[in-house]
Amino acid sequence: MIEELLPESVVTVETHGDEGFQDAPLYPEEEARVARAVPKRRREFTAVRACARRAMEKLGVPPQPIVPGVHGAPTWPAGLVGSMTHCDDYCAAALARATDVASLGIDAETHAPLPEGVLPAVALPAEQERLARLTAQRPDVHWDRLLFSAKESVYKAWFPLTGKWLDFSEADIELFADPGDEPRGGLRARLLVPGPVVGGECLDTFEGRWTVRQGLVATAITVPHQ
Repeated sequence: MIEELLPESVVTVETHGDEGFQDAPLYPEEEARVARAVPKRRREFTAVRACARRAMEKLGVPPQPIVPGVHGAPTWPAGLVGSMTHCDDYCAAALARATDVASLGIDAETHAPLPEGVLPAVALPAEQERLARLTAQRPDVHWDRLLFSAKESVYKAWFPLTGKWLDFSEADIELFADPGDEPRGGLRARLLVPGPVVGGECLDTFEGRWTVRQGLVATAITVPHQ
């Protein structure tokens, strides 16, 4: 599911349900981070790192620990960029060589409406107006949840490039549906604060893709080298 949203230079590994990833071994420094975690948190933490290590193997990189850094963002081995996501019984990791991609962000969410009162906290007025139009055109897609997921992917791609927090209100996201019956399409995030500098160029937009499948909504942002 995530693979179709990313360029060929990015490798992905994902798991649905219990495929043995939840019991994969952790490195000591990872174990220390979840020693007191509730079982659900521990399973997700373990499974998504197992996905990431399999992605490392696909790139020919020896498996290594992935320790949460500032604001919980994963710390990747030198020379790699990546992103991870987990929700319910789904986990995924996407990795690429830093020479191929400047940054990545992926997110998956249960395909269901956001809880009441959440949308105004995460969506700009212009975004809410666009969501209303999209809902009228394609009521089979929970556009509010899709927007939330897109905001998460934007932040995950933004943070490694800047080391700064990005508020929900600091990116204005447009969602586009592809022609046809399949619920999928593109997205464009216009940054409302000074963007990261990549290849000597200050970026003011991020672009990505989205899809809805198997009860999930997934989004991905790829930041190419300029």
